[in-house]
Amino acid sequence: MNNIKITLLAVALLLISCKENISTTSTSTTQAEMNDKQGPKDVSEKIQILNFGTFHFGYTSDENSTEFDEHDADNKRQAHAIAKKLSKFNPTVILVESVPGYNEKLQTEYNSYLANPDMNFEHPTETELLAYEIGRLSKVKRIYGIDHKMSYNYKIGSQIKNHIDSTWHDQYYQNPINYYPDFITDESKLTLEENLIQTNTDQYLDFLIAVNADMLSHVGSETGFEGADEAAKYYQRNLRMYANLNRINLDVNDRVFILMGASHTAFFRDFLSRSPKYEMVNTFDYLK
Repeated sequence: MNNIKITLLAVALLLISCKENISTTSTSTTQAEMNDKQGPKDVSEKIQILNFGTFHFGYTSDENSTEFDEHDADNKRQAHAIAKKLSKFNPTVILVESVPGYNEKLQTEYNSYLANPDMNFEHPTETELLAYEIGRLSKVKRIYGIDHKMSYNYKIGSQIKNHIDSTWHDQYYQNPINYYPDFITDESKLTLEENLIQTNTDQYLDFLIAVNADMLSHVGSETGFEGADEAAKYYQRNLRMYANLNRINLDVNDRVFILMGASHTAFFRDFLSRSPKYEMVNTFDYLK
């Protein structure tokens, strides 16, 4: 009788052990499946992005612009010298500041440039002078636009009675650059490369977000938020541009070069720095 009891106890313990093993195996499988769905697990598996900001080389509707003769032979030489440096990033995809609806024409024009780098552009911009040349040197096949047009009233502070902080707002916008004494404001003293190096520093990118958006939060009626609401539109535009980046079919083998007006670069710097999908490389590693 005792032998029967011992045998039954052994069988019961074996069943419990098997059940625990099955449960553990099931849990491990589920966790593995979850891990597979979580995407990149370390930096090396993220999509590499070189996020590069510039002023607009050609005509721009922006409130502030930089004097630059896009037809000048020396300016073209300087632009191509910079392109040669940036091409060392070895991008596989290039993104520029044009709307996605223009992508077919953009790709066609880019293909024409690859076939004939000496082709003439009536009104060359940073896209033709920098992006196309970087793509040619890097043998990039794909180019896309990710811009999203959306207007906002950055002059709202001079158009309504400001009950929030008119003194500070008006003082700041009289000459915003005064609040950033490290900047070299005399562009005649800067080469194109020196200008673009300054433009891509964190301090300058911070300035661009402040002057284009954040400082508008000092404007509003007695109970309203008119300035903040206008600034929010600029944030919205840049988030929509970022969404256009996310529409592009990319994988971890891609290396993405983004060329935009620097205020957009500033917002993308912040978005990309928090992204679990992308890794933003150091721009200055490629401007040596």
